[in-house]
Amino acid sequence: MSVTTTDPIADMLTRIRNAINVRKHEISLPHSNIKEAVARSLQANGFIDAVSVTELSVGKQLHIVINAENANAHITEIKRLSKPGRRYYSAAKDIPTIKRGRGMVIVSTSKGLMTGKEAKSAGLGGELIASVY
Repeated sequence: MSVTTTDPIADMLTRIRNAINVRKHEISLPHSNIKEAVARSLQANGFIDAVSVTELSVGKQLHIVINAENANAHITEIKRLSKPGRRYYSAAKDIPTIKRGRGMVIVSTSKGLMTGKEAKSAGLGGELIASVY
């Protein structure tokens, strides 16, 4: 059985969503730079508690702590916006606001991954990766 998926970001978001649904507080998954950047963005905005990268004998592993052991998750919904079959791009002025500012959208810009609020203030548009609230 192969571990490779066609959309690794969607796989990561699905693992987080499934872990929240079964009340697990941490997950481990294969590492990539884009997945680490998305996870660090979620951590910086308070949606997950911790992100760490561990070296294995072959490759790296991304370890995400979603919430404390006896606490509720901070994520109500996490959704992939742009998919391999249908990319979703947005200009800076058209970046959506999620749940009147309580949520966030992750945008891949020419200056790297950032939140929708940061992209709007920098005047950068890009590919909408995911929405979280």
